[in-house]
Amino acid sequence: MKGSRPLLQFDSSFETLPHLKLCKNIFIDVFGTPRGHPKSKPFVDRIMGFYFTDKKIWVRNYQIVQEQSENAFEGSKTREKNVTNSLVEIGPRFVLDPMRIFAGSFGGQTLYQNPDFVSPNTIRSENNKSRGGDYKNRKDQEVKKKRRKEIIEGSIRKNPLDEVFE
Repeated sequence: MKGSRPLLQFDSSFETLPHLKLCKNIFIDVFGTPRGHPKSKPFVDRIMGFYFTDKKIWVRNYQIVQEQSENAFEGSKTREKNVTNSLVEIGPRFVLDPMRIFAGSFGGQTLYQNPDFVSPNTIRSENNKSRGGDYKNRKDQEVKKKRRKEIIEGSIRKNPLDEVFE
């Protein structure tokens, strides 16, 4: 819902690793709604979870669902509200693989650089090189096959009776 305030829930690793502390502040600025903002709703109806696993940041969006008692008679008889809360993932879900964190907006001093990040162009280049190796192996096998065939044909003795009737 537009203007609703999500609760932001962070993994414990966002308190220990320095680059994740910086990411946490960025996420609070981006996804958090300032308290008392004129267009914000006066309730919290969803939770955004940020988790750090596999050296990537996993983001999930959950809705808080309140389920009341099944019939009105039971609810009025006990004079209690039988409300149970549960979470339902509503999305979007996404995974962030941080490459670099700069001091400025789109440049400046590099504050963090991920040593495990591999560019998609590098992966694509390696795949193309491996496919080129397959072509080379196939051509080498064809040359070896021709040589074996020549050796076999040269080593076969001719039948001496073939020359008798010539």
